[in-house]
Amino acid sequence: QLTMSLNSPTLLNEENSQGPKRNTECLESLELQSPSSFQDNPLQRLQLASQEVLEKAKKSGRSKCPRCSSSRMFYCYTCFVPVETVPIKEIPTVKLPLKIDIIKHPNETDGKSTAVHAKLLAPDDVTIYKYPCIPEYEEKRHEVALIFPGPDSVSVKDIAFHLQKYTKRSICDDDCSREPCCKQAKREPKEEEKNLNECISSNSSEGTRLKKIIFIDSTWNQTNKIITDERLQGLLQIELKTRKTCFWRHQKGKPDTYLSTIEAIYYFLVDYHQEILKENYKGQYDNLLFFFSFMYTLIKKAKCAGKE
Repeated sequence: QLTMSLNSPTLLNEENSQGPKRNTECLESLELQSPSSFQDNPLQRLQLASQEVLEKAKKSGRSKCPRCSSSRMFYCYTCFVPVETVPIKEIPTVKLPLKIDIIKHPNETDGKSTAVHAKLLAPDDVTIYKYPCIPEYEEKRHEVALIFPGPDSVSVKDIAFHLQKYTKRSICDDDCSREPCCKQAKREPKEEEKNLNECISSNSSEGTRLKKIIFIDSTWNQTNKIITDERLQGLLQIELKTRKTCFWRHQKGKPDTYLSTIEAIYYFLVDYHQEILKENYKGQYDNLLFFFSFMYTLIKKAKCAGKE
């Protein structure tokens, strides 16, 4: 079962550029594209920093990017910085438990991607690459995984077990005085899996073995070119739990379980925090949806106003 999409187009600065007419056109298209969850607001439970700075920027209108001087709303999606009316000190910063690489399809419009949200809010831990200019991951396969649904994908809670396939030696070789599990006499598959599980559970640092996670930023129909790239072959693939998107420009004809890129990043981190780090989640990554939730509210209000 496919539980996520890689990104679909968003509105961002476009909905503010042409006034009421543009908003009306967007809202008419939303009637057909809105996911079922659009009717309520599951984002209202998030623990977010004050969005007053975004409210003020919205009233001021478009502003200049401090780097390239382009006219934008809220932030520059090419320079990955807030505009002049949004002081960077008033934007929350999120510290992530691992590094994130986002591979962006070359045909994905910069201004219609939620991937930039992650870079803005977690600048020290997120890197965005435009395909085909991506890193080589082969030598790091034991500590890198790819978010992508498929027949060989595993759940977040099983990351630790499956990453063992990519290590040159079993965990037992490092942490156990006995002969490594993978070198012991042949056993029945169930017995071998049991022993490997025992090795994994005995390793106190296992929760930190995954060091980098990769996301693909593209519409579903564009993912094939990237996912088949030889540089991504052999990486552990992870499938997220089924969750419904709140994205206002959901891909037409696709299930509402197809998430935008920033939603996928957020939900992965929540699952990782609970399943791998084994800690209670207390909103540590909620601010990754700082811009997303604000845009969601804007679109929802405009949609409701359009029906009056």
